[in-house]
Amino acid sequence: MAIDPKKHAMPTQDPEVRARNFDEVALGYTAEIAVEEAKRCLNCKNRPCVSGCPVNVNIPDFIAQIAKGNFEDAYQIIQQTSSLPAVCGRVCPQETQCESKCTLGIRFEPVGIGRLERFVADFHNANATELPKAPASNGHRVAIVGSGPSGLTCAGDLAKKGYAVTVYEALHTPGGVLVYGIPEFRLPKSIVAKEVDSLKALGVKFETNVIIGKTLTIDELFEMGYEAVFVGSGAGLPNFMNIPGESLKGVYSANEFLTRSNLMKAYREDSSTPIMQGGYVAVVGGGNVAMDAARTALRLGAEKVYIVYRRSMEELPARREEVEHAEEEGIEFHLLCNPVEILGFRNPDDPRDERNGFVTGIRCVRMELGEPDAGGRRRPVEIPDSEFELHVDTVVMAIGTSPNPLIKSTTEGLEVNRKGGIIVNEEGLTSRAGVYAGGDAVTGAATVISAMGAGKTAAAAIDRALGKG
Repeated sequence: MAIDPKKHAMPTQDPEVRARNFDEVALGYTAEIAVEEAKRCLNCKNRPCVSGCPVNVNIPDFIAQIAKGNFEDAYQIIQQTSSLPAVCGRVCPQETQCESKCTLGIRFEPVGIGRLERFVADFHNANATELPKAPASNGHRVAIVGSGPSGLTCAGDLAKKGYAVTVYEALHTPGGVLVYGIPEFRLPKSIVAKEVDSLKALGVKFETNVIIGKTLTIDELFEMGYEAVFVGSGAGLPNFMNIPGESLKGVYSANEFLTRSNLMKAYREDSSTPIMQGGYVAVVGGGNVAMDAARTALRLGAEKVYIVYRRSMEELPARREEVEHAEEEGIEFHLLCNPVEILGFRNPDDPRDERNGFVTGIRCVRMELGEPDAGGRRRPVEIPDSEFELHVDTVVMAIGTSPNPLIKSTTEGLEVNRKGGIIVNEEGLTSRAGVYAGGDAVTGAATVISAMGAGKTAAAAIDRALGKG
């Protein structure tokens, strides 16, 4: 049988419709499409796709079950190594991970591994009638700091082995970046809630509104009887450019902007959470977070949304699918442009003028690409006398985040690097005995699946250290 050279397209909402609602953009494969896509898999003996997965999902085996129509069996294979398949199937950059290793991709488009994982997880969630059962206790207690992807993964792996696990979350809803950072139209929060419910069924306890470093310290967790602590507190400290005008009203960090919309539900008509309303919006940055912020602003009623990025489309770090969706929705890209000042309204004759201090525009310079930097990307260089202005009412800075320094500042003996990331060894162990860390708290902002991989690594190391490996 001839192999289809192209992966089956993902059904999506019409761009003109979805640009004004928060419903999920991608609609998912039907069973028929999933089976046909699964049949494209060559079932290679050396399984290169597995090596591209940070959590080593047994990809060929679960795809083989889909091809046979055994969708629940496929799910059971995935969940042996992944605690969050419905999440990963939606937000993981498969094109640079498992799918980039696919043998079929040498000649044709690779198998749609992520789309198949999403299908299987959605099938299970729609048809499962029972939650997992909690295993017998092994008598050991572990605390998890943060309920993002690394924390949830570490908690799940340990709970399956009988550990009494408690997850401490600073916000009022578990899920970390999955609930405050990723918009509803990319990752419905009901899916995250189902994953959390499955962990609760395994015996994992969640304590919300607890800020480790404020409400409790790492030392106090050990005093409470925990034998190990995993820090998966993420990277919630926003970066700024330190240009004039960043303190004006109408300037947001992407973290704040997305948290107001996603976690605080500012997109709902009955919400009392303040956020931009209409007008023109500039989002500075080119990563996935920038795409999320720009597409969120559009759905919140912006008349026009600009992406301002200092490199070209080829260097844009966001997932290609997200960029394509943004373009389809009408977001305008100003590439090879760099902001130098945020402009605001000032009326020195009337300090009571309500317009004082609000954003009115953003001044940029045009760039060209020069020699490669230390990371191998061509360095953007300013073109003299190339300044121009964009009229905007809101500016969202989406140029990255750093780990919050709170835990480091309240935990003696915990070493961090110059960027604030916690230093760990290959097992996720920090410089402090019994304290492990992983995910964005170590690496800075990265992918969901890499954070999950770090959580799995630390869980295995904790298990070995406590004598149950």
